Amino acid sequence: ARGLDATPPLQKKLAAAGDARAVAILDVILRDEVGHVTIGNRWYRWACERDGVDPETDFPALCAHYRAPRPRKPLNLGARALAAYPGEVPASLAEAYAIQELAIGLYPDTIVGWKVGRIPLPLQAQLGDERLAGPTFRRFLRTATTGETVALAAIPGGFAAVEAEFVYRLAVDAPVDKTDWTVAEALDIVAALHVGVEFAGSPLKAINDLGSTVVASDFGNNAALVVGPEIAGWRERADDALPCETWIDGVLVGAGTAASVLGGPAPALAFLLGHCAARGRPLKAGMYITTGAATGIHDIHAGQSARISFGEHGEIFCTAEDARPTAV
Repeated sequence: ARGLDATPPLQKKLAAAGDARAVAILDVILRDEVGHVTIGNRWYRWACERDGVDPETDFPALCAHYRAPRPRKPLNLGARALAAYPGEVPASLAEAYAIQELAIGLYPDTIVGWKVGRIPLPLQAQLGDERLAGPTFRRFLRTATTGETVALAAIPGGFAAVEAEFVYRLAVDAPVDKTDWTVAEALDIVAALHVGVEFAGSPLKAINDLGSTVVASDFGNNAALVVGPEIAGWRERADDALPCETWIDGVLVGAGTAASVLGGPAPALAFLLGHCAARGRPLKAGMYITTGAATGIHDIHAGQSARISFGEHGEIFCTAEDARPTAV
């Protein structure tokens, strides 16, 4: 598993040197290495279960017996900690949201918004929905001021990406028991439409590869939200008249408009209003709602910078840095 440890420091050096292509290539290698470790871990635990031994105590004994070399620091603990999903992969969205609810109950913070993400087309029929949802917590809500570069914490060895977003801010509380919303009804309770950036992040590197139920169970792969300026006159503007571009280290990695979001931003809001009410979590005044990745999902690594441009409606600047353990 040496590749787990050696790759992130090398990526950081290459990012500092401006070699984004080499960083991306190493990202593929690291993802493969996590997969290799996952396979080895699975079969080792299978063998331990077959032989009736405790894997946690047996492994150090095996290392001592065979004089295995000691791992060299720095250790990529993040990649080791979640080389695989920690449990059975949820078979349905209902199971995934049950896990999400347990996690919300354990997390010591207040929900101040929600994200909406698109379920890949091949999975929509199987899962019975086009979209999924996850919470935004207060400590991960950021407001971008003009010219500010917002630092975003990427978990070493985990997954991190930036997404250009169109973000609704609600004017009033949604009715507690209303679970069926039209687009017009949803827009009636909106105070403003902002530009924004969702920072997708998880300690599980392969989160997106494992499917939408895993994404939904892990807060929707939602690590932070950066809210930018309001869009003046947004109700009179067509979705395809709201452009956006995402640049990483000066390279254009994606472009689109609000129309690039499945059905446009408003149907995403209507979905979320019904979804959250059905879960007993009706949306509240002041909440921020992201509606979908308008230019795509773009991987980012510690040491890299992103510029998300919304034309005349402003720009948001971000930089990724290694996450550090903090008191919550």
